[in-house]
Amino acid sequence: MASGPAAHDEPSAGDDSVAPARFVERLAHRFADDELLQLALTHRSWASEHGDGSSNERLEFLGDAVLGLAVATTAYEDHPDMSEGQFSKLRAQVVSSDSLAEVALDRGLGEALRLGKGEDGSGGREKPSILADALEAVIGAVYLDGGWEAARAVVDDLVGHRLDAAAAAGPGGQDHKTRLQEWAAHHFDDPPRYDLTEDGPDHQKSFFARVWLDDEVWGSGEGRSKKHAEQAAAGAAWTRVETFDGSGEAPGTGPDGTREASDAGVA
Repeated sequence: MASGPAAHDEPSAGDDSVAPARFVERLAHRFADDELLQLALTHRSWASEHGDGSSNERLEFLGDAVLGLAVATTAYEDHPDMSEGQFSKLRAQVVSSDSLAEVALDRGLGEALRLGKGEDGSGGREKPSILADALEAVIGAVYLDGGWEAARAVVDDLVGHRLDAAAAAGPGGQDHKTRLQEWAAHHFDDPPRYDLTEDGPDHQKSFFARVWLDDEVWGSGEGRSKKHAEQAAAGAAWTRVETFDGSGEAPGTGPDGTREASDAGVA
């Protein structure tokens, strides 16, 4: 970065020199080829507006593969007792778009992106799909710039704690929807159902979810996406499940854990 005064106004989010520099400070890699980083941060909307066909989509494709391999390798090495099925669930949870978007938002990736004016104006810097794709593109760029070991170190820095947490939580991890559905299958005739409402402008929506078992609301939650809201609601319901004598036994169940004919699902 130049040390002299800028010849224009205060740099805004997405500035080609300032914002990427702030993002790189939070990244466990220093690029030898800055053009790779710039390409990783370039959304197709920016490329289209500037008559440049170069966007981060090819790097995203590469980064997706590198990310998956890095997570799978770490899981294989650190958890020798896990089965193939557990590996698959663990990897899927850690590399999901929602998970990657949360990591990207936490690291300030959104402010570093090069977006077209329309995409930027519609809240593109906080859109989960754009953030997740860009994070994968950055991982792809690190792989090309520094090789496998550099890419693996970056992946470990970005999602290593999530991998450890998911492994410690066991099958299902923090996927409360899956855990609740599996539990409800043993205690209710029908699976959990969710209703959703939303609030706010398109670029800054909040979603609110409630989860029902039979005719009763068991939990509610809020999130920046429908999936997050439903997970939050399921998490609240799961907290309620765990209060039943500490055994996960639903109210209205008999000693063997099966549903009684009356008052099933009523606290």
